[in-house]
Amino acid sequence: MPPHDPAALGLSLPLWSVFPFAGLLLSIALLPLFAPSLWVRHYAKVCLAFGVPVAGYFLLRAPAELLHTVLEYVSFLILLASLFTISGGILLRGTLRGSAGVNCAILAVGALLANVLGTTGASMLLVRPLLRANAHRHRKAHVVIFFIFVVANIGGALTPIGDPPLFLGYLRGVPFFWTLRAMGLLWAAAVGLVIGVFYLADRRAFALDAAAGPAPVNAEARVPLSIEGKINIPLLLVVIGAVFLPTPWRETAMAAAAVVSAWKTPAKVREENEFTWYPIEEVAILFAGIFATMIPALLILKARGAELGVATPAHFFWATGALSSFLDNAPTYLTFFSLAQGVGGAQTVAGVSAPLLQAISAGAVFMGANSYIGNAPNFMVKAIAEEAGVRMPSFFGYMAWSCGILLPIFGLLTLIFF
Repeated sequence: MPPHDPAALGLSLPLWSVFPFAGLLLSIALLPLFAPSLWVRHYAKVCLAFGVPVAGYFLLRAPAELLHTVLEYVSFLILLASLFTISGGILLRGTLRGSAGVNCAILAVGALLANVLGTTGASMLLVRPLLRANAHRHRKAHVVIFFIFVVANIGGALTPIGDPPLFLGYLRGVPFFWTLRAMGLLWAAAVGLVIGVFYLADRRAFALDAAAGPAPVNAEARVPLSIEGKINIPLLLVVIGAVFLPTPWRETAMAAAAVVSAWKTPAKVREENEFTWYPIEEVAILFAGIFATMIPALLILKARGAELGVATPAHFFWATGALSSFLDNAPTYLTFFSLAQGVGGAQTVAGVSAPLLQAISAGAVFMGANSYIGNAPNFMVKAIAEEAGVRMPSFFGYMAWSCGILLPIFGLLTLIFF
């Protein structure tokens, strides 16, 4: 068996080779809950402990697979870091008070912007104004949770720029505007349902806040809406345009735009934005471990995915979504994209039946919201919110929210669309 043959390697890997990946996921889930101080000090070492043995194995056994993963990780991180740096240099100033209506409007705007700036760019642009608008609230963790649902995930389903899986589909031959046509109604239904549930939840939280006592009153004069750090707007456009360039020009252009942003953005803008590098540092370390340990899981899935019995759009929606909740959704999308090419069917798009491709796209993008590690912006938003003093739920606490709210909505969407 040639060591560079991914299909043969996937068939030869034992199931226990996914144990490091499972161990890392359990560590991310349990250690912050039961040993928070230990996790904060040593999470990088935990990632190394699980990731290095897997990386060493593939360095010896299949260096091409390891190199491919490293390049994918570097590209992934440069995209996130450039959007994080540039978006963090844009300050939306103005007096907003986080009522249910205002919060719903921010979520809706974020869902639209996610398709132009990507879920990472839209999240980094809007999360701090959202936190400032709700600083007076006693109960506000749910606001951030729904922000992750809508802006960091579901909102980015209309264009290949919106979320990395859809961009990979574009590179594999899916027409740029096919996503908008195929996903438009499904996107509107998903975003509308989640924001509708949020409105009811936020109204309830307001009532509980009122019963708990008056919120602090801000005696400062109202500040009109304005934008500072405007130099970063064309830099965001550079990053968006760079998405269409081949490697390494894509990464070079993105990194250059981030460097210009860090150089030219006035320090007072980032200070007022409460910008720090900690969220992107945490994401870089955690996802280095995730990318390394998930190599066996993805190879096994790719080689043996047909054994799962996935055949209908509903099957593809839930199978892609379930794995995208914990694996990186971009390679998961590609795995099921390849699997669907072998299924065949009418109305093919890039060799995939259109109903199956719609289901794969929706599963990869929507269900990244199911856990903190389902999509990179999730952890970034969580870290920024915690830095701002919001007490966010644990890994399993967040999943209690996502399972209780999103899974019934996804079930309804399955009945309607798949």
